[in-house]
Amino acid sequence: MRVDIWSDVVCPFCYIGKKRLEAAAQQAEIELEIHWHSFELDPEAPIRQEISNSERLAQKYGRTLAEVEEMQRNIAAMAKEEGIEFNWENANSGNTFNAHRIIHLAQSKGLGSEAKEAFFYSYMTQGLPIGERETLEDVASRIGLNPVEVDDLLNSDEFADFVKFDEEVAREQLNVTGVPFFVLDQRIALAGAQPRDVFIKVLQQALETSSDEVVAAQEQDAVCTDQSCDVPDSK
Repeated sequence: MRVDIWSDVVCPFCYIGKKRLEAAAQQAEIELEIHWHSFELDPEAPIRQEISNSERLAQKYGRTLAEVEEMQRNIAAMAKEEGIEFNWENANSGNTFNAHRIIHLAQSKGLGSEAKEAFFYSYMTQGLPIGERETLEDVASRIGLNPVEVDDLLNSDEFADFVKFDEEVAREQLNVTGVPFFVLDQRIALAGAQPRDVFIKVLQQALETSSDEVVAAQEQDAVCTDQSCDVPDSK
């Protein structure tokens, strides 16, 4: 089954949602053909944040540092249930534009999911500065991309149009308000890091329902939502 996913590599819910979807598909014995799509939560972010991620989030949401740290601990506990070690104290959510370009390069070679997993792991578990060239090259090398191709990409605008196109589709056609955002079988939309049983239910629905039935559901805005990273307002 084809599944299109819009996400950002610095969104912990996107990593959690990825793991839950994969586990649901395995449990339901459904083979997935995943197509990754770019979405930058903060297109204006610097290459590397000069303040801690908790301080950044406190400023963004107008909350106290203690409130944000409690939120981060709760997300870490949720992530742990999916086998993810979220070292939120070390997270540095810099600009992700180049990471998305590398994911598109990897996807062109059948390594999209490997690239996505590697970037998630680098950010959430290793605490690497996701926007810095050294991190980008490390991730690319880790999944077997040609270093010359990666160097050429980072020195050019290659795949920039792919990133921008993904984001235009998300905003203008799908009305995405949070990531992760899933489209199953190009017919059924699902937003957020849903529980595993919800993913199983929707995967089975996609297999069992006809195209006409799904279109009717979409016309009624039957889109599930749950925990997700917020999307910046369109400019």
